Amino acid sequence: MADDLHTRYMQASDAWHTHHKGCEPCQTEQRCPTGRQFERFARLQDAYLNRRRST
Repeated sequence: MADDLHTRYMQASDAWHTHHKGCEPCQTEQRCPTGRQFERFARLQDAYLNRRRST
């Protein structure tokens, strides 16, 4: 489970950063419809970091 969470977190991070580099609205924190993937990245990041704190 932990490895799966880390993998999903890293994939979401990569997807977000790739999108962010080429999207002007997301660079100004306006979030385009595609840029809403930031929310997925943030949720997975929180889950991963909270799991790490509780172990």
